Amino acid sequence: MQRQGQSRTILTLLARSISADQLAVISELITNSGLNIDHINRLSGRIPLSGVASQTRACLEFSLRGTPSDRFREEMMACVSALDLDAAVQEDGIYRRHRRLIAFDMDSTLIDTEVIDELARVAGVGAQVEAITAAAMAGEIDFSESLRQRVELLAGLDESYLESIAVRLPLTEGAEQLFAMLKKLGYRTAIISGGFTYFGDHLKRRLGVDYVVANTLEIESGKLTGQVVGGIVDAQRKALALKEIAAKENISLEQTIAVGDGANDLEMLGTAGLGIAYHAKAIVRERSKHVISTLGLDSILYLLGISDRDQLHVH
Repeated sequence: MQRQGQSRTILTLLARSISADQLAVISELITNSGLNIDHINRLSGRIPLSGVASQTRACLEFSLRGTPSDRFREEMMACVSALDLDAAVQEDGIYRRHRRLIAFDMDSTLIDTEVIDELARVAGVGAQVEAITAAAMAGEIDFSESLRQRVELLAGLDESYLESIAVRLPLTEGAEQLFAMLKKLGYRTAIISGGFTYFGDHLKRRLGVDYVVANTLEIESGKLTGQVVGGIVDAQRKALALKEIAAKENISLEQTIAVGDGANDLEMLGTAGLGIAYHAKAIVRERSKHVISTLGLDSILYLLGISDRDQLHVH
């Protein structure tokens, strides 16, 4: 009877494909860590024999009995990284299947580009801005300072370029499928971004997002002034925005999810009940318990315990 009281942990493995050899390594690590595997569920559908390898998805969910140590989490993350797999280690509590709010970073998370780099290209200052962006995302320079420096370089750009960039923003793989499913499940959704409201609002209309928190570019006489209106949405502001939206919606923080890729997302990921480093920079992957680097955004549904079969049956 004593085993009945042991805590349960869910380990979710994700990749384009998962081999028996990879599973053997993972299973050995679990056993050596003093945990028992109660059962393993396959959440992904059958991989078509003639399918495109780049679009296949494999997901296995392990139900583990026992309390995983911090060392187990660290060893698991190092192990899956070496095996080219992704993993999430979650407590199998009441909130895991009852999340209600999900917040996304925008640039390089929800969309497959950095908008400020696109703006810089048309303004003829691409190389200068990209260098500052890379340093900021890697946590090498203060985000707010880096944003001010980059926006200043855009002074004089005609606002017509904003529209031409907004209409061709490339969504990340799986974004539309994920939002369609979240909407059916009754989730509230938010974009909390160090980017710009102009583009966040465009995505809000396109995907049906509930909230957008981002920076506002100052425009005078149809041209960018090189300034941002109001305070800058930095790491602290992102985490605060998640708390404010959750409070407004009367949702506990344990029921929130945050998804991001840059150093300025770390506080938001740490504040959420489930923080996911998505195709993230090295510093973010190292500091996150849940990492997705191999699959598209819709694979987040697997971390909620939602299988491909479940998705087919939700209308």
